[in-house]
Amino acid sequence: MVALQLAAIFTKLQTLSTSDHASVVSMNIFVALLCACIVIGHLLEENRWMNESITALIIGLFTGVIILLISGGKSSHLLVFSEDLFFIYLLPPIIFNAGFQVKKKQFFHNFITIMLFGAVGTLISCTVISLGVINFFKEMDIGSSLDIGDFLAIGALFAATDSVCTLQVLSQDETPLLYSLVFGESVVNDATSVVLFNAIQSFDLTNANPKIALEFFCKFLYLFLASTVLGVVVGLFSAYIIKNLYFGRHSTDREFALMMLMAYLSYIMAELFYLSGILTVFFCGIVMSHYTWHNVTESSRVTTKHAFATLSFVAETFIFLYVGMDALDIEKWRFVNDSPGTSVAVSAVLLGLVMAGRAAFVFPLSFLSNLVKKSAGEKISFSEQIIIWWAGLMRGAVSMALAYNQFTSAGHTQLRGNAIMITSTISIVLFSTVVFGLMTKPLIRFVLPHPKATTSMLSDQSTPKSMEAPFLGSGQDSFDGSFFGFHRPDSIRALLTTPAHTVHYYWRRFDNAFMRPMFGGRGFVPFVPGSPTERSEHNLPQWQ
Repeated sequence: MVALQLAAIFTKLQTLSTSDHASVVSMNIFVALLCACIVIGHLLEENRWMNESITALIIGLFTGVIILLISGGKSSHLLVFSEDLFFIYLLPPIIFNAGFQVKKKQFFHNFITIMLFGAVGTLISCTVISLGVINFFKEMDIGSSLDIGDFLAIGALFAATDSVCTLQVLSQDETPLLYSLVFGESVVNDATSVVLFNAIQSFDLTNANPKIALEFFCKFLYLFLASTVLGVVVGLFSAYIIKNLYFGRHSTDREFALMMLMAYLSYIMAELFYLSGILTVFFCGIVMSHYTWHNVTESSRVTTKHAFATLSFVAETFIFLYVGMDALDIEKWRFVNDSPGTSVAVSAVLLGLVMAGRAAFVFPLSFLSNLVKKSAGEKISFSEQIIIWWAGLMRGAVSMALAYNQFTSAGHTQLRGNAIMITSTISIVLFSTVVFGLMTKPLIRFVLPHPKATTSMLSDQSTPKSMEAPFLGSGQDSFDGSFFGFHRPDSIRALLTTPAHTVHYYWRRFDNAFMRPMFGGRGFVPFVPGSPTERSEHNLPQWQ
């Protein structure tokens, strides 16, 4: 009987189609390349020029060349790019971990400036790029196949920044203000770009008029606010469930599984209701780190902190590795062979517009932000403005995914204008990531030779990165107005002169009085042993 079953299994294995076997081979090679990226990235960690993103991109390029030679010029990648793969499986862990690990005191203290850069700045950049391509593309004889919706979509997709290379160099401890601004703007920028892109696609802009413009703005505002609210609600719901049921009494695995699934549920729900999953999962991560993370056992805290960071790291490496291989795809370049000069010119124009669009809001908005800040330590210096401008010049996977969504059908296109846009997007992603990325470390060391840490903003122990004192009382987490030299507000004048501090003061009072008693948080959850190890450690004599 056993022999017959083995024979049946062996026969079934032999009948596997060639495509199935090819898929298995491709996945094996791709996983091996991911391992190579991690090992080589570790070896080059101290290199002055390289970082993990550039390492993965270059390995992808070399792999694409090898595959191209082996296949006789037919293909250069192992997997076929899919927007669904990117938006549903790879992007959520990256954005969630960004919100989960963010130092909230820095983020919300600079919230107004971050929103200026991330939301208003993205709109300005999109406008500059869109107006530029309308004028330049008509002169270059490629605008005839593109309509106003395509031009606006080009502005939205090239307004999406990728600050990974810069964030890998900056330190939260040495340059907390700069890191907070670059990090916060990059996340809000991605969300704004995707929301803006979706709003553009949902409207017929061929007959634009003031009514359409008003509806477009209202749609954009609705997507932005509704996505944020959904992320907050799902995060609070997860905190309430875990606080009241306390899964860790019996299984820390259930705690971690529930947190992971609830985070992913927030993203999927946003997509279900046609909202911005990026914005939703980001704010869900912030809320979970503030409430849910403090409701679980210490073993679950360590597990979630490292598991979410690992998923994000692998997803980022996967994306850059694939972009490197996909850049040499012959099928995309075949349709622009008759006019390579035009493709190069389009790429150069777009890159120039990206730089101009970035400068059009970074320096003016920094000036406006500095006007309302009285403390010199809170103002953005010109050196920091240069770094912020530079950090947003790199384009990455979000731009690639949006370009595929707008200009391709079934993975490729045969329209000349669309083909030029795809190849130009690939060129800009490669050039900006490799060239600008290689220059990031030297530039930061040159512009900021001796960064000084502002220790007052480093003790953000409510963030999952801070594992030193996970069971501190509420008193040690208190954050009153005197933290920034700002005393208790007692008038409207205080609100007008120091709005961020005043709002934060009243929010902390409301949080301590209503939110944390209901949803949990540091100092509001009694100790309950969640595992035999924790129980034994808790009962150890003090002298041990």
